[in-house]
Amino acid sequence: MVMSGTGERVVFVLDAPGDESLLTGGTIARLLDDGAEVTVLFGSSGSSAPSAAAVSAARSALGEGDPAQWRVLSGAPEDAARRSVLGEALAETEATAVVTAAADPVLRQAATDAAGDHGVPVFLSSRVSAAPGQRLTAIDVSDHLDRKLHALAAYDARWQVDGRVVHLVDGGEALVTGTETYVRAGAPASVAALEAPTVATRLIATLVALAAGVLFGVLGTVAHQTTVDLGPVSLPIGLVLSLVACGTLLVGLRLVVGDRLVVLAAAIGLLATVFLLSLRSTGGSVLVPAGVLGTVWTAVPALVAALVLAWPRIPARRPTA
Repeated sequence: MVMSGTGERVVFVLDAPGDESLLTGGTIARLLDDGAEVTVLFGSSGSSAPSAAAVSAARSALGEGDPAQWRVLSGAPEDAARRSVLGEALAETEATAVVTAAADPVLRQAATDAAGDHGVPVFLSSRVSAAPGQRLTAIDVSDHLDRKLHALAAYDARWQVDGRVVHLVDGGEALVTGTETYVRAGAPASVAALEAPTVATRLIATLVALAAGVLFGVLGTVAHQTTVDLGPVSLPIGLVLSLVACGTLLVGLRLVVGDRLVVLAAAIGLLATVFLLSLRSTGGSVLVPAGVLGTVWTAVPALVAALVLAWPRIPARRPTA
């Protein structure tokens, strides 16, 4: 779950209405703001089912306008039955990620198994599933706290909201903070797939990519005329290495970072540097002389950059049930 707004479809699985606001409300609101499709599934309506008006108010507060996106699972509560029902829901929504904050171990396991059947990653709320030594990934939801608190206030039969403190009817308390934490199910501790890039990290990555593009443009321009003579044959080793290096830079950024803005910055740095260095200096020297090598060096990087930027995002194939 990248929270990039690029076609993410995230399914939340929880025990009963109200849990979505308390445990994952900020994440839901943030995903909706980022353009993702969010589906919320409840294992049951709860021992004291909230009114339809309360659920509707909470849903609207978090930013979801479609009532069909929030629903109670049908069928028996057994693991096999729930796994089948959840699998059908994942197939229907074409989910790209599953988030569960279900305290019920049967429901939580059914969600994990169904996601595994469909090749979808699972993220567990640390409030219901966390073991010592696991790395927790914190999602910043501080900009969505007001919406989360408004959603919580809709369930006045389950708790009372006093500022950022939620007073439960059983006498317990829960503090609403600006972060919600998750653990990637079945992933090593180093995996932080839920962590979304902030504006600052994207800016830093863009500047680094721009600098890398400039550096590769300078080195390639200086080296592209280098040749190696093998008998009567002159091999353009400098041009080949320069093109391979630039192609590797652009393709690698697209595969690893996946952010077109970062790749665009690298392409701009590269192509602008090649263009500037191809101009005749005030002293009359030329780093990119006219000829086959110079023409290839100025044209091919631009074609590679256009191809890498235009290449579509290919979703992972899901196994057929």
